[in-house]
Amino acid sequence: MKRRQMMIASAQLGLASALRWTLPAAFAGIAPEALSESSASTVPLALPSADQIAWQNLEVGMFVHFAPNTWQDTESDNLTTPLSAIDPRDLDTDQWAQTAISLGAKYIVFVAKHQGGFCMWQTPTTDYGIRNTPWQGGHGDVLADIAASCRKYGLKLGVYVCPRDDHFGAKTGGICKTPELQARYDAIYRQQLTEVFSRYGKLVEIWFDGSTVTPVRDLLEKYQPHAMVFQDTAATIRWVGNEDGFAPNPCWNSIDRAEAQTGTATSLNSNPDGDFWMPNEADVSIRRPDWFWSTKNESKVLTPSQLLSVYYRSVGRGTQLLLNIPANRDGLLSDPDCASAKAFGLEIKRRFGRPLAATAGHGTQVTLTLDAPVLVDTIIVQEDIAKGERVRQYRIEGRVHNGWQVLGDGTSIGHKRIQPVGPVTVDALRIVTIRSVGTPVFRTVALFRTGVPPPSDWNAAPKVWAMNLVGRWSNHIFSLDLTSKIDSARQYRLRFVPTNGTVTYLKDVVLKLHDVVEPNFTTSVKGKSDELILNITGVAETVQVSGQVGGAANGEILLQKL
Repeated sequence: MKRRQMMIASAQLGLASALRWTLPAAFAGIAPEALSESSASTVPLALPSADQIAWQNLEVGMFVHFAPNTWQDTESDNLTTPLSAIDPRDLDTDQWAQTAISLGAKYIVFVAKHQGGFCMWQTPTTDYGIRNTPWQGGHGDVLADIAASCRKYGLKLGVYVCPRDDHFGAKTGGICKTPELQARYDAIYRQQLTEVFSRYGKLVEIWFDGSTVTPVRDLLEKYQPHAMVFQDTAATIRWVGNEDGFAPNPCWNSIDRAEAQTGTATSLNSNPDGDFWMPNEADVSIRRPDWFWSTKNESKVLTPSQLLSVYYRSVGRGTQLLLNIPANRDGLLSDPDCASAKAFGLEIKRRFGRPLAATAGHGTQVTLTLDAPVLVDTIIVQEDIAKGERVRQYRIEGRVHNGWQVLGDGTSIGHKRIQPVGPVTVDALRIVTIRSVGTPVFRTVALFRTGVPPPSDWNAAPKVWAMNLVGRWSNHIFSLDLTSKIDSARQYRLRFVPTNGTVTYLKDVVLKLHDVVEPNFTTSVKGKSDELILNITGVAETVQVSGQVGGAANGEILLQKL
């Protein structure tokens, strides 16, 4: 296809900007400029739905974990807390919402039911819930309170309703030991979802952590057709693959439809030429690595500087950031967490609240010409994702006193790319697309002077473990107990190293979590017959994997945390 070039100039922006770059847009970006239909690509691409675009424009959300775990100083509910002990008398969801606003979040995802099965709303489906506690005389409904606070403060609401239910005996994915128990739990869980989906207004995001074997698609279509779905075969967004808040670089929005429908796809499954749009969400807790408040983790609160590193490597790489701030036993978000989140939010606004100049346009070269030279240290680029993610490789050039100079380069842009440069004084800037599918369409090309260096690791790759020997196979058969090796929710790679010859395939692979078979939590690696990816969405009581190895009869098996 012949690519047309288009030069678009823009005067330096002051307080009154033609692009209306207002403070909230520091997170969401500039509204797309009207472009002629002739700029639209005729090349088939994965395209986002209107709901996906709206969700990606939110960019930052706040997670809130709150459950009996909070009283136990544990990450997993051990079911030992008497319900009479759960009485968060000072619970204030307005304070939660105010904290979300201060950090720059546009929505809250509340953990209405974690893996222990405790329900934070009024439901007759279980005796393990807030209605059987002293709080508000048994009439309290935390989900109703946070829904009201979100409406009050202009935030969108999401919910986490875990398919796992230890109180009932349903393990990861809501899998039960017998068909009879499965049928009973399916009915209970569907009733719980019906209550949550139908009572609390429009939801922006729904988490089925670990996916779910219980059919839910019909309930989603009936009650919450516009919500983003995290995991499950109906998923419209996907886990980035770790709980560190960092996305890989590059990080593409597209994926092959078959992999999307597994319900457990991550950023590792990205394919820029895939046929299904499925953006990534990077989740991380401010009390790293703990998701729940405890008396032991106040010293683990991420600093504003650490949160900035997370932001540059999540939002700055085109993914959503979901930052967890857990509630304490009083029902409040603790002061150290709120202070760090507020300082982080203020710094993001200071750095990116208003550009020095900005433009939009389409073509393989888009230029922004300034009225006078300016000192810049950061460039933000956004594609108009309504027309797909078209750029495959680009470079950014600035015009200095002696001509054009390369300031930076990269591959994926998608919803947003934050690219520190220089500092350098320029009187013009251009983005040159080296490779693309169809004509590139840019929603934003913006210049900033933050006045401070970016996080030192802004362009670094996520850290990985070295490979560790975890077992061997013989006579083409392997069986591993990885319980002691799997210590956090993330992706792990198994590599099969033959004694002689080569590994031609891995088949009949069975992954068991809690002694329950999980068929959708293993992924083969394209082009690598000797590697297997394990998608571990939560720490399990037992982790076992077995299967057959083709080709080489014997060898060693190595494990790597991704």
